[in-house]
Amino acid sequence: MTYRIGIDLGGTKTEILLLDPQGQELLRRRAPTPPGYGAALEMMAGLVREAEAEAGVRATVGVGIPGCISPATGLVKNANSNALNGHPFDKDFGALLGREVRVANDANCFTLSEATDGVAAGGGIVFGLIIGTGCGGGIVVDGKLLEGRHRVAGEFGHTPLPWPRPDEMPLRRCWCGQVGCLELYVAGPALAFECDGPGARDATSIPARAEAGEAKAKAALEIHAERLARGLASITNVLDPDAIVLGGGLSNLPHLYEVLPELMRPYVFSDAFRPNIVRAKYGDSSGVRGAAWLWPAV
Repeated sequence: MTYRIGIDLGGTKTEILLLDPQGQELLRRRAPTPPGYGAALEMMAGLVREAEAEAGVRATVGVGIPGCISPATGLVKNANSNALNGHPFDKDFGALLGREVRVANDANCFTLSEATDGVAAGGGIVFGLIIGTGCGGGIVVDGKLLEGRHRVAGEFGHTPLPWPRPDEMPLRRCWCGQVGCLELYVAGPALAFECDGPGARDATSIPARAEAGEAKAKAALEIHAERLARGLASITNVLDPDAIVLGGGLSNLPHLYEVLPELMRPYVFSDAFRPNIVRAKYGDSSGVRGAAWLWPAV
């Protein structure tokens, strides 16, 4: 009888979830993420102890972080929460709790959640994509995370915009040092940029403005969907997933589920194309659920 705790460690807030052996939620808590590496570890350890004391159980612990553990060094890399980078997070947190802790990228946790008991449950190959302030992806095959040799499998946001057009040249330079990364074309700030120009980062008003008939908002949504379609077509040509699950703020744009299949079709190397593009069942809670499912049923 395995009880599972999942933790979603974010830059501003941290969420903890306790699942019973059947995968049902027993409790959920949120707390502000304190600045500093040690303070964050202590805060999470306190949440675990409180949850176990309240439920009267001892649980496995999985954590989703905005980065990953490097297989070369055992240290966190690529985290946008800079305090995590360069630390043996799983070892340090495990030592605080006195047990093994499993850690994965937050987009991987999102995908694992939806492939385990979410909208893509039972899918052989599931590609999950979070499109919000940033853009991150994950891959699950036959119920198991595919993290890859270097733990970068699914890094959709840092693959290049495929089939670029002359009016998209020169490609934009990314914070990672490369040019043309998809995050610069499909994340929320990219949609804001397309509509309102340099310096704009907030896309939340654009759907309503388009609905009200604003031409530049409509055009921005069309350009964004077409670029996302090219990115997803490229992933389809590599993985051919049974389901593509969208999460994050832009997953709430209903037109994406209507237009993406046709926009992808010209770029997919197949005579028949019937994609399964769906919105995440658990929304913002998918990451913390997936962290709990890093300890699978046995």
